[in-house]
Formats: sequence, structure tokens, C-alpha cells
Amino acid sequence: MELRPDSHPANGFPVMHKKISLDVKGNKTDIVICKYDDKFLVMVTQIGCMGTILHARKEESEGIYMVPTFNISTIFGKRDEPLLVACARQLIEHISSCGSSLSLVLTLGVKDHSPGTLKDIIAAVIENRLW
Repeated sequence: MELRPDSHPANGFPVMHKKISLDVKGNKTDIVICKYDDKFLVMVTQIGCMGTILHARKEESEGIYMVPTFNISTIFGKRDEPLLVACARQLIEHISSCGSSLSLVLTLGVKDHSPGTLKDIIAAVIENRLW
């Protein structure tokens, strides 16, 4: 997995962001990570468009155990792809574990929905995170 940063958060765009390009399992993959006041936006594409759009957020739990729960919903796109939902879940869990309460909008336009591809994408996003 080769990583090439194309821009830096301080290049003048008013929203803090990072843009990277890398090769994932033979497919050129572009990733843009943006931090807004109320959420993170992570766009991943190997096909030149957004693909499936998911929304993920941490639910505040009540009670004595205070176990966090996460709500993942598919806004547009493939609803029968559990690995895409798992990808969003892993990212929102990581965001939450780092202390942020912001929600996540994730777009996945990927050719290959295999666990290995999604694992490499998650690793690249976490390595370049803005949270």
C-alpha cells in the first residue's frame, strides 16, 4: 500500500481536510477526510464517484453499565453489503475511542468489497485521521 499525500489541511480551503491517493490491492484509491464542526466526512473512491453513503454515530447510553452503542445507517447505495457497514462501524468506534463525539459520513465507491481491501482503507483513514 503506497501512500501519497496530495494536499495538506492548511492549503486555504476553509474546512480542515486531507487528501491522499494510494494503491489498494491494485486499485488506485483516493481518500478525502474532512472535519466539520458537527461531523467528519470521509470519502473513499476507486471508481470516481461516491458510491454507497453511510452515516455513523455514537449513541449515548443510559443506565449503570454505560456501554456505548453505535448507529450505522445506509443513506444511499448498497444496503446488502455488511462489510461496508462494518467499515463505518470500525471508523466511528475509533473516532469515539479517541475522545471525539462527532458523527461520521462515509462514502465508499470501491471496486472490491473484500475484507482485505476494506481493512487497508480503514488503516489509511486512521493513519491520516483528523480526530
